[in-house]
Amino acid sequence: MTSASSRPSRPARLYALIPCAGTGSRSGAPMPKQYCTVAGRELLYYTLAAFDACDELAQTLVVISPDDTHFDERRFAPLRFAARRCGGASRQASVRNGLDALGQSGAADDDWVLVHDAARPGITPELIRSLISALADDEVGGIMALPVADTLKRVDIEHGDRIARTESRNGLWQAQTPQMFRIGMLREAIARAERDGHDLTDEASAIEWLGHAPRLVQGSLRNFKVTYPEDFALAEAILTATGTHQQ
Repeated sequence: MTSASSRPSRPARLYALIPCAGTGSRSGAPMPKQYCTVAGRELLYYTLAAFDACDELAQTLVVISPDDTHFDERRFAPLRFAARRCGGASRQASVRNGLDALGQSGAADDDWVLVHDAARPGITPELIRSLISALADDEVGGIMALPVADTLKRVDIEHGDRIARTESRNGLWQAQTPQMFRIGMLREAIARAERDGHDLTDEASAIEWLGHAPRLVQGSLRNFKVTYPEDFALAEAILTATGTHQQ
C-alpha cells in the first residue's frame, strides 16, 4: 500500500462502491429488496441518483450477483454508473471483488472509495459531500453514524426473550454508510480479516481489525437501511415527503 509520505502529488480520486448482491431475506419481499419499488422507483435508483449528483466522484460501481436476474441497466437511465457481476457470498466478499474491479479500471491504492448499502435510499448528495469534506485529509477515513438514542437491553439467549441487563448507551453510535477509506488500506484490511477467519459486516470493522480507528461523521435518520417489511412504508413516506421520488 502507498504510505502517507510517498503519496503521489495528484489529488486522490473518489469512487463509490455499491454492494448489491444480497437477497434481503428479512425484508419479506418477493425479490431482492434493492429492486422493490418505493415511491415510483426501485430502491437502488435513489441510491444511484444521490451518487450521480456528486460530480466529484470518478465512478460509481454497482456489484451484483453473477446470477442476478432482476438487474436491468435500462431502468436506471440516464444515471452514471458501471455494473459488474462479481458479487460474492457475503458483503465482505462483494466489497473485496468490487475493489479489485475498481483497480482493474484504473483506481489506485491511494484513491478513496465510498462503500454504500444499496438499500439505504435516503442518502443525499449533501450527506455524501459532508462525509467527503470531513475525511478528505484524514489518515484513516471513517463512516457516517448516529449516536444511539434508545435504551439498550442485553438478552439472555439461553432464556429466550428475557432481559439479562441494561447496557449503557454512552459512547455508542449506530453505523451507517457511506463508509470512506483508501482503496489500498481497505483491501489490505479485508485480506487480513479473511486470513484470520473473519467475515465482517461493515468496512469500518475491517479497518479496526487492521489496528486503525476510523472517524465518525454525523449521519441522518433518513439514511436508514431498509431491512424489515415495515421499512418500505417508512422509506416511501420519507422519499415522497422530500420529493426525492421526482429525481
